[in-house]
Amino acid sequence: MTLTKQSLAKYFDHTFVKAYATEDDLRKLCNEAKEMNTAMVAINPEWVTFCKQELAGTDVHVGAAISFPLGQTSRKSKLDECQNAIDDGADEIDYVLNIGRAKMHDWTYIQEEMEEMVHLCRKHDVLIKVIFENCYLEKAEIKKLAEIATIVKPDYIKTSTGFGSGGATVEDVALMAKTVHGTVKVKAAGGIRSWETCKAMIEAGASRIGTSSAVQILKEFEEAEQ
Repeated sequence: MTLTKQSLAKYFDHTFVKAYATEDDLRKLCNEAKEMNTAMVAINPEWVTFCKQELAGTDVHVGAAISFPLGQTSRKSKLDECQNAIDDGADEIDYVLNIGRAKMHDWTYIQEEMEEMVHLCRKHDVLIKVIFENCYLEKAEIKKLAEIATIVKPDYIKTSTGFGSGGATVEDVALMAKTVHGTVKVKAAGGIRSWETCKAMIEAGASRIGTSSAVQILKEFEEAEQ
């Protein structure tokens, strides 16, 4: 596949999920996303309505981060937060699964949580991504979570929040992509700040890239193509 600046931009979930986010920060994020024509802006739910207004008339989606970044909320809390974000206009949902339950190998809980979240998003025609937070998981646990995803079929499985002890790795993206066999897409996020790293993630099987460095990556891509 030959990438262009335009097609690369559509890989990006342009991200700003900091605790200190202000209206000016989110306006800047949306303006950059519009200029690049990214796939999505990834934000905390507080800003869904604001970003929806800022991006009106574009095809850039608004994505809300749910139970972010720890995943340690009840299934009801996740569903309520997800519903609120959808009511505010979210086009996509990135939720953190219960990492502790994954470490306990409580696969029934993980699958039921995923089923509930996917069902809610499907009902509203909203895309859903499941964040694993791979830095805390063994390879066998990552594989098992990906196998569960092939049953439940969210739109994407995602490597990381960017707030854990580590971010996306090429090895993990390749493992996730191999396990799902194309039944679910893979999003790489966390620590992707250069075109070199971004390119490696795409080659490993990522269909979306979560990054706060989309502007810089596109600049590096253009320079590399000259």
